[in-house]
Amino acid sequence: MHEFVMIFVTADSFSLAKKISQSLVEKRLVACANIVPKIESVFWWKERIDKVNEVLLILKTRKDLFDRVVDQVKLLHTYEVPEIIALPVACGSKEYLDWIEKEVEE
Repeated sequence: MHEFVMIFVTADSFSLAKKISQSLVEKRLVACANIVPKIESVFWWKERIDKVNEVLLILKTRKDLFDRVVDQVKLLHTYEVPEIIALPVACGSKEYLDWIEKEVEE
């Protein structure tokens, strides 16, 4: 069985988050994309602290597809440096992990 990851991506709008999610699911690069509509981010950018409202994407996929997910997100994203980070799935129900395995590209 493959290793799985959850990938976090922030976006500046709900419409961009939907566009990225739809593309990744259609291309079978992720099995599922959750869109969390309203988060506030505080971060350093260009030598100052910035605060913005964003949308969070939580993507579920296999670890070996990460680079392809990154390429697709960068293709569609509006940010100069989009957040694209992955965390390993330490464990999950067999049925759910089997479902991810079945739904993403071979």
